[in-house]
Amino acid sequence: MSEKRYRVGMIGAGVMGERMIDAVQKHPDYQIIAISDVSEKRAQEAAARSGNAAWYTNYQELLDQEDVDLIYLAVPPKFHHSIALEVLARKKHLLCEKPLANSLKEAEEMLEAAEEAGVVHAMHFPMYYQSVLPEMITRLETVGDLRRIDILTHFHQWPRPWQQTPWLAGREQGGFIREVLPHFVHLTYSLFGDLQVVRSHVDYPDDPQACEVGVAAYLELADGTPVTVNGLAGIAHQEHLDYRIYGTKGTLSLVNWTNLYAGLEGEALEPVTLQLQERLIQLLDEMAKAISGEEARLVTFETGVKVQKVLEDLLGEE
Repeated sequence: MSEKRYRVGMIGAGVMGERMIDAVQKHPDYQIIAISDVSEKRAQEAAARSGNAAWYTNYQELLDQEDVDLIYLAVPPKFHHSIALEVLARKKHLLCEKPLANSLKEAEEMLEAAEEAGVVHAMHFPMYYQSVLPEMITRLETVGDLRRIDILTHFHQWPRPWQQTPWLAGREQGGFIREVLPHFVHLTYSLFGDLQVVRSHVDYPDDPQACEVGVAAYLELADGTPVTVNGLAGIAHQEHLDYRIYGTKGTLSLVNWTNLYAGLEGEALEPVTLQLQERLIQLLDEMAKAISGEEARLVTFETGVKVQKVLEDLLGEE
């Protein structure tokens, strides 16, 4: 195993923070040396999980550590902008969870600050680092002329049982449009390029503080190909996600993140065998390449801004 080259400071020690700790411990190039969370209990538990990292409840104390090379930002999106600007002002490399920010203006300011800092900036979109994406790209040739893309996101319960945090249930920064749809918006960019919202209708409950319970939207790719979004929460149906590509010769369907199905003209969809990859390890590999000056395959803040624009248009926000 090679000597650890990059020292990581982690801000936010929730579910994603725990997963990142586990990935970093497996990677030869990284070590977590400091962790910050507003919850003292979570910060202490994450520090213990990481080995011997220092822990703080104030992220500014973490940023004062000059030997931190890379910041992993995994706090709720409402706080991405303010913390990221401080990180970038100190010229630290930055890996941010999605969505990039809580508004398009914030996202644009983060991109500008990252470019001015001249550091590596990237986002964590898991499907980009899984074998499903290259497999879908290869199989697009069998689809023929693209007719339509349908994105279905159905949830029996929101927030999901393993994500019971108040902000995910709130209208300000929560909801499945912000939490789940970025993955499929980014997947669409990766496969087909730019897309824009033509019209969107969002359903909200009576509680003015609660997030959306439904969305029906019509988008288009740059060539006019339709993309539909059908999202519902609080229905008598188990969680089901389906990203489906229809063509003149074949269909591709990505179900529940990792299950890919394919079928040619007139055939039933059949499962595609995929080689499982540790997506966070793949992401860390690419970050290491970029930090060392090599060409790397990353989702940068530039793409994050594009995704943010679609999210705001889906929500009808300005």
